[in-house]
Amino acid sequence: MLKDSYLVGLIGSGIGPSLSPALHEREAGRQGLRCLYRLLDLDVIGVPPEGVGELLDAARLLGFDGLNITHPCKRHVVEHLDALDPRAEALGAVNTVVFQDGRAVGHNTDVTGFAASFARGLPDVPLEHVVQLGAGGAGAAVAHALLTLGAGRITVVDALPERADELAGSLHRAFGADRADAAPLELLPELLALADGSGGLVHATPTGMAAHPGLPLPADLLHPGLWVAEVVYRPLETDLLRAARAAGCATLDGGGMAAFQAADAFRLFTGREPDRARMLAHLARLTRLTDLTDPVSAPR
Repeated sequence: MLKDSYLVGLIGSGIGPSLSPALHEREAGRQGLRCLYRLLDLDVIGVPPEGVGELLDAARLLGFDGLNITHPCKRHVVEHLDALDPRAEALGAVNTVVFQDGRAVGHNTDVTGFAASFARGLPDVPLEHVVQLGAGGAGAAVAHALLTLGAGRITVVDALPERADELAGSLHRAFGADRADAAPLELLPELLALADGSGGLVHATPTGMAAHPGLPLPADLLHPGLWVAEVVYRPLETDLLRAARAAGCATLDGGGMAAFQAADAFRLFTGREPDRARMLAHLARLTRLTDLTDPVSAPR
């Protein structure tokens, strides 16, 4: 049943600077709705990631309509839910929980958010072979999104080889063994050379955030035959994107993923269709302002 007032929140660690409250509350206001968006920061309230189930129960008792879930709870929360959307089940990670008819149902809007951003920002790039740097939570969502969009093959590279192997295994189960593999970090130069003209690079590590500045790979590995997609959105203009544009690469910043995953969560929470272009423009304004006044990045 549609309402005109909603109580939602975000569970995660170090989420004080998150832009999610402003995104959701502003879009609700533009639609004539009232939305209260609360931050449940594990670091502030002293709850470990494994305690996410207790916070979930408390939110349900307090009448929350839903919750966003971010690092480090996206996998921990799964066991505390009553049901999973098929996409979240395949991914094994949840970033949005909706309380509906007494049940807690998990979704993953990171996947749909990245897919929408990529289709909008890099609609005609080749997808024969994608090299992905980073196999954490964001990396898993991005890889699933790209294979859903029709990428021929993804090679996952991570500083932790076992994590790359684990993600490749989950992609095998969901899409087939011929669609994904894992490779050691030292093979990154060779992989990017092979992708010249047939694919691109997705960056899904924290490097480039204000708190983790710098390049995640040597700039001389970039060349015009690659496209480069970034997951980091604070700042929107990362060192990697600057280097990629200087090398002649088509690029995609992380703002679209952040805005569109929030838009999908808003629809799940309220039952209303958000204005995605408006939310994207609002995120860009917020990011410019916070980059000037608060150099600390935060999870979504």
